[in-house]
Amino acid sequence: MAGIDAVLEVDGLSVAYDRATVVRALTLTVGGGEVVALLGANGAGKTTTLWAISGLLKPSAGTVRLAGADLAGVSPTERARRGIAHVPFDRGIFFGLTVAEHFRLDGHGSQEQMDRAFDHFPALRNLRDRKVGLLSGGEQQMLAISRALARRPKLLMLDEMSLGLAPVIVGRLLPVVREYATSTGTGVLLVEQHVQMALKIADRGYILSHGELAASGTAEALSKDSALLAASYLGGSAEDQAAS
Repeated sequence: MAGIDAVLEVDGLSVAYDRATVVRALTLTVGGGEVVALLGANGAGKTTTLWAISGLLKPSAGTVRLAGADLAGVSPTERARRGIAHVPFDRGIFFGLTVAEHFRLDGHGSQEQMDRAFDHFPALRNLRDRKVGLLSGGEQQMLAISRALARRPKLLMLDEMSLGLAPVIVGRLLPVVREYATSTGTGVLLVEQHVQMALKIADRGYILSHGELAASGTAEALSKDSALLAASYLGGSAEDQAAS
């Protein structure tokens, strides 16, 4: 997926906190219309990778390119203007505001714009005047994703969208992401704790272990390699897990 076919190109990315390297020489790509799962245990460096792509953290090495353009020195705000939509694990919402006020805050508050956003999650239509703090966790996540989709991004990054949600709710959200990527050509980089659910809608996946790339491949191949997935999340080698 290199070159002009790639929405996102990350090449040799390293990120450090207080001189401790958290992500080491990571290389990955996301193509237009492609859903890519970024997997790994807690502390593997997944969220750090998304922050670096968004510009919220400065890499110690490597490059990040969006649609072929190097983002070195580009602010987080400008990266968002250029087409990166990042939904963080805390959803980035304000409990004291209504659903409609969130869209007005983003500059997408017209009736037409909100209706278009609600097409993805019709359950939000009747909740537009309700304060977000009164919504269920699933409804809050629908809002967070809808706000990102309303911007028509080139790259959508979702960080643990299932956090705190029942698997049945996650099973309703992920297909919307898949359909959106396919229908619009938006590239999606998905960090998700429900590994098999993520791989079910993904095209490809990357597995991080202690900040380094441990494996990559098609979603189908990764989902079938239970030893590799167990090793990545439980520690040790794939051979050790297969033998146990």
